Amino acid sequence: MTQPLTHLDEQGHAHMVNVSAKPDTQRIAIARGEVQLSPETLNLILSGGVPKGDVFATARIAGILGAKKTSELIPLCHPLSLTHLSVELNGRVEDDLGIVEITARAETTGKTGVEMEALTAVSIAALTVYDMIKAVQRDARIMHVRLLEKHGGKSGDIVLEVGD
Repeated sequence: MTQPLTHLDEQGHAHMVNVSAKPDTQRIAIARGEVQLSPETLNLILSGGVPKGDVFATARIAGILGAKKTSELIPLCHPLSLTHLSVELNGRVEDDLGIVEITARAETTGKTGVEMEALTAVSIAALTVYDMIKAVQRDARIMHVRLLEKHGGKSGDIVLEVGD
């Protein structure tokens, strides 16, 4: 059975969902994504040899900033007061590919979840990695951005894929 779309009113018009009657609860969301690139480019990142600077540090800060601005980027998202946000980047070589794995964890105490903030953090961090290395490798790919876990609220805990 398909759930009704909550961002549509009775006439089918988009609107921001009224969450005023919902109780404040602790909300947590974990999202992940990857940037696929060559092992040589990954080694350049890990050795600090990228001409634009520290790729992981820049992407981490960009992801945090992106999460804080989610409601400005996605029209029907509620502005949230984040109580915690972490963005972690790790590099590894797998099947002759360099992989930068990005994981974001967003937390708040409020009336609505933080899934979009976690997903935005991952997306903006991935875009920043791409921007930082595009002079070295233009065919890098941003892939597999997804929600791993969601905790809190009426639906409780939802684990789609186990996070770290």
